Amino acid sequence: MLELTMVAVPGAGADAGATAGMTLAELPSEPGSALRVGRDAGVCRLVTPEDWLFVSRVHLEFRCGPDGTWQLTWLRGSRPDPASEVRLTYGPHAQAVGYGATVPLPRGGAGEIVVQERSGRRSVNVGFFHEV
Repeated sequence: MLELTMVAVPGAGADAGATAGMTLAELPSEPGSALRVGRDAGVCRLVTPEDWLFVSRVHLEFRCGPDGTWQLTWLRGSRPDPASEVRLTYGPHAQAVGYGATVPLPRGGAGEIVVQERSGRRSVNVGFFHEV
């Protein structure tokens, strides 16, 4: 089972009353299972604000492999250069995820994926827990 928690962080200068919305999703660890994160509610299970253009319509994909392990892919959008950066952290480990790259998630682990606007103002934080 893969459990995800997403929070949209408005960043500095946001209205004092602005709140970050939290959404949750979970998926069984069955080969071929997939969950997407992005602005398009018709395709993505975790949806960011529509006007957050630093996030693609379909930005991230979590996919379960044949052995029950999960991978994260930063899907390439329509632009050659992204307006964000993606970082994966778990335990003491942190790594940048390349545009269009796929990286494994730790089996039975927990961590966070951060989609950071290049200007540094806003971010989308997706916490994950892989229950074995």
